[in-house]
Amino acid sequence: MIPTETRAGLSVATPIVEFAKEALAADRAVGGGVTDDAFWDGVAAILADLTPENEALLARRDDLQAQIDAYHAERPGQPDLAEYRAFLSGIGYLEGEPAQVAVATENVDPEIARLAGPQLVVPLLNARFALNAVNARWGSLYDALYGTDAISREGELAPGAGYNPARGAAVIAEGRRFLDAHVALEQGSHTTATGYAVIDGALVVSTSEGGTTGLADPAAFVGYRGEAAAPERVLLSHNGLHVDIVIDRSGTNGKTDSAGIDDIELESALTTIMDLEDSVAAVDADDKALGYRNWRGLMDGTLAEQVSKGGKTFTRTANPDREYTAPNGEVLVLPGRSLLFVRNVGHLMRTPAVRDANGAEVFEGILDAVMTAVGSLVELRGPAAGRNSRAGSMYIVKPKMHGSAEVAFAAKLFGRVEELLGLPANTLKIGIMDEERRTSANLAACIAAASERVVFINTGFLDRTGDEIHTSMRAGAMLPKGAIREEPWLPTYEARNVAIGVDCGLDGRAQIGKGMWAMPDLMAAMLEQKIGHVRAGASTAWVPSPTAATLHALHYHQQDAFVARRGLPALAADSLDALLTIPLAPEGALTPEVVATEVENNVQSILGYVVRWIDQGVGCSKVPDIHDVGLMEDRATLRISSQLLANWLLHGVITEGEIDAALEKCAVIVDRQNAADATYEPLAGGAGTAFEAARRLILEGTTQPNGYTEPLLHALRLRKKAELAGA
Repeated sequence: MIPTETRAGLSVATPIVEFAKEALAADRAVGGGVTDDAFWDGVAAILADLTPENEALLARRDDLQAQIDAYHAERPGQPDLAEYRAFLSGIGYLEGEPAQVAVATENVDPEIARLAGPQLVVPLLNARFALNAVNARWGSLYDALYGTDAISREGELAPGAGYNPARGAAVIAEGRRFLDAHVALEQGSHTTATGYAVIDGALVVSTSEGGTTGLADPAAFVGYRGEAAAPERVLLSHNGLHVDIVIDRSGTNGKTDSAGIDDIELESALTTIMDLEDSVAAVDADDKALGYRNWRGLMDGTLAEQVSKGGKTFTRTANPDREYTAPNGEVLVLPGRSLLFVRNVGHLMRTPAVRDANGAEVFEGILDAVMTAVGSLVELRGPAAGRNSRAGSMYIVKPKMHGSAEVAFAAKLFGRVEELLGLPANTLKIGIMDEERRTSANLAACIAAASERVVFINTGFLDRTGDEIHTSMRAGAMLPKGAIREEPWLPTYEARNVAIGVDCGLDGRAQIGKGMWAMPDLMAAMLEQKIGHVRAGASTAWVPSPTAATLHALHYHQQDAFVARRGLPALAADSLDALLTIPLAPEGALTPEVVATEVENNVQSILGYVVRWIDQGVGCSKVPDIHDVGLMEDRATLRISSQLLANWLLHGVITEGEIDAALEKCAVIVDRQNAADATYEPLAGGAGTAFEAARRLILEGTTQPNGYTEPLLHALRLRKKAELAGA
């Protein structure tokens, strides 16, 4: 049992009280004026004022869903689009296009407003992952190529047990090709370079032919480190991203390299989302306080983690900034760390971390907004000011909002938090996740509702598909997941996100992003495919690891995202119709073979993810699929899998008995896949809480609010934690 204390009529878990007390005391030491009593009085007032509004928004979701369910029950199948639009407009689901939206967000860091590059999303409760992501602002291209399938692993290029010189040579050759493609020499090739020097503020490259040359674009040279005649590092710039050539003639690679190049470091994860939502399993005050403390530790630079690697133990912390000498001789300082967002939870869930005077749990999203802002005070106006945002802003991603009224509520909440903490208006910026059908259908109105705060819009196929299925649950049986990806609504959804964002004025003020590459071991495929996000005009896209960030950074050199954005075709006049076309399975599509394969794929995925969530509190991990291919799984993947099976169950495509048979069969597979984990609790036999969670997520999927998995997961994880505490 977590102890509690009374504050302003609220019952607050002691870990939350202690977190706030420490952060506010530090803030007062540098001039902040919020006392502990005034703070909790303010929190109580925010909860009293905004809880009824939050409840009304959730009731509105339920009311709209009930009307849509009734509509489809009376008219099964693909609706007539004109009639369907009229119905959705009549009930207020479609809000209508607002007048021209002009985003007016100010004080936005360049990584968000003007630069394009990869974005990481990591669970904030895991300090090691968080620090790895912070430090992924810069990554070794050589390591990323050598350690993944980005370079073929066949024949003489197989990695082997030790260092493979042939593979190393292929990596170096690829590095030279990169330099030639994006920071070319005026004459010749970087492959013939024998030395780099800085003379009269310009980069001069000696070549094996005996001459010297400069860069084709001299302005691409922006700095160096070491002696000008023999620099240790040469800093170049292309498409706004930096390239750091590391020169060390005694290094592993440099000692055999004609120019002494030991590595090429790329500016990679420009931004990172520290996640308190889909990738974590935070169900009580201990979990929440850990997340808040880690966030504050990232803001003030104190977060550290002991790491054991290669037989050595060391302390990992966030990297310092990087210093170079600019061509004019002045000091050039570049950020050494990824710029951080924090993702709060959405409007749905309540938390036992704080209870009101009646003993009711408060809304978790309200608590997140308050406490993550408290954690940012040290960076906004304390001794660590500017450590994260040099523009003086705090960036909060707000997920799973349905329509503009919910975005307006989030903006109102952020304003109340600013008033409570004495922060300037619009310090707290908002990232809008375009991942619910009602939001993507009304995206311009959603942006307008936060036009002075918005710094980010992002598409998310998995949650968006989960909501697509749940919203139209009673229209009929849906296509399998893979086939849904090929339906017209999805490319329209992706295109509308960019076009509407640009039309609303996000250029120069905000990111327009795309979703995750979910296969962290398949980097060659990522290099082939994910450039599509940049060509679609996205200024950022999600990747699953620091290594993937470095490789995805190559795409932003190959294609200027802002140039691509300007060349995109206009939206089709019927784009809203395509967006609203439901991905129903045509007659004959769901053959017994298709159904059997899809059921087992989804059941195995659900079991593999849920067993770690419930039993171990792991909210995001690489989960092997039924073919043993590792996929990044979080609650979004769980939502789509469980909703699809719930839909098929509702429409008689499958039976409860077939679900149970698949659960029993796939439990054996998941047990095998986790056999090496000493902490793993087997699923076979179906007696455990995790097995129950997987089964209920499917069987009760139609009744879960908007198809979300959090209510069931939280309840069963709390039960599991109680069992473990009593063991």
